[in-house]
Amino acid sequence: MRVAVTGATGRMGKTVLSVARERGLDVAFAVNRDAEGEHVEGVPVRPSVEFEALLDEERPDAVVDFTGPEATVAYAGACATDGVPLVTGTTGFSEADVAALEEAGTETPVLVGANFSRGVQALLDAVESAVGDLPEYDVELTETHHNGKRDAPSGTAKVLLDRVEGTREDASERVHGREGEAPREAGEVGVHARRAGDITGEHEVLLAGNHEALELTHRAGSRSVFAEGALDAAAWLAEQPADYYRFETIASQL
Repeated sequence: MRVAVTGATGRMGKTVLSVARERGLDVAFAVNRDAEGEHVEGVPVRPSVEFEALLDEERPDAVVDFTGPEATVAYAGACATDGVPLVTGTTGFSEADVAALEEAGTETPVLVGANFSRGVQALLDAVESAVGDLPEYDVELTETHHNGKRDAPSGTAKVLLDRVEGTREDASERVHGREGEAPREAGEVGVHARRAGDITGEHEVLLAGNHEALELTHRAGSRSVFAEGALDAAAWLAEQPADYYRFETIASQL
């Protein structure tokens, strides 16, 4: 498989290139917004303004993208024009961004994943089961990431919250942190985002009631777990018809 990588000098871009090298994959090209003669894992990084030209010239089997919403939407549009599959782990999309990605999915396979960890996919299933089995218990979610993460709560946290709300109709109000006089109200789901150091990613769902507490936690020890999942998804996506896919719905097929 020949892959192209965007955001190549960022935390995840570097990790994707490293894992691709370990797997012996051919990197068609790598781009970054402010690239100036840089190399990552022996791959020359080109300016992102050259993306469309490189896409036409190199025709990779898939593009793996970890950038920002605006850049991802632009990359998806270019991929749709050339019929190149796009896998993105970017988070923080607006409704308009999602609509643009869905539109790109009518022309080429587009796969969006808030988290490419297999363990997180298992956590999603476990949370859905626990919330359904403990209908009267309070639910709180805490996520922790490195101090450079932009969006809060994380994309993974939002997917977890969607699972909670989809399982329990009474859990419908997201309360972000608490301050001052703030007693818990019925139907609340507490959401807490922490940013510190170089923590890769931690997500904990707490259910409490009936004099007991259940904690479901996932901790990522390395960004490589996300890169591995994204490259697995890219290999799968390269064989799929044009559509808009979510990683959590296809992870079991990898």
